[in-house]
Amino acid sequence: MPSVRFRLNGVEVSVDADSDRSLLDILRGPLGLAGPHFGCGAGECGACNVMIDGRAVSSCDAPLWSVAEKDVTTVEGLGDSDHPHPLQRAFITEQALQCGYCVPGILISAAALLKQNPSPSSSEVKQALDGNLCRCGSQGRMVRAVLRAASEMAAG
Repeated sequence: MPSVRFRLNGVEVSVDADSDRSLLDILRGPLGLAGPHFGCGAGECGACNVMIDGRAVSSCDAPLWSVAEKDVTTVEGLGDSDHPHPLQRAFITEQALQCGYCVPGILISAAALLKQNPSPSSSEVKQALDGNLCRCGSQGRMVRAVLRAASEMAAG
């Protein structure tokens, strides 16, 4: 079984596993991360979203081989409690968290948007988050949080 090498949250990793296994399975299994969640298993809900080379991608239907030599960022790579990402701070400030199950994927989708478009409109945020399902009803707060983070990041 050949190793698959990629950068995970800025650190080079090498995984010896069946290269057809899902990236989500590898992240949550051998690599021990808890951020990306299993939701639908079909790439429809966004709970497992990660960034691959700056683009939000469903990790449940991305095979391990597809990330060889690429940059993969999970919610753990955005920030931590000592140095939170502006999106993480904004989600707390706007109280945009309910159960939290969908939030890691939503944060990744929002981070990918802000990487491509640092000053999105409300409708652009809604469009970027459209692939993320949330049943808690805090979507309005989530949009406000993304716009708040964009403003904070623009201000430096």
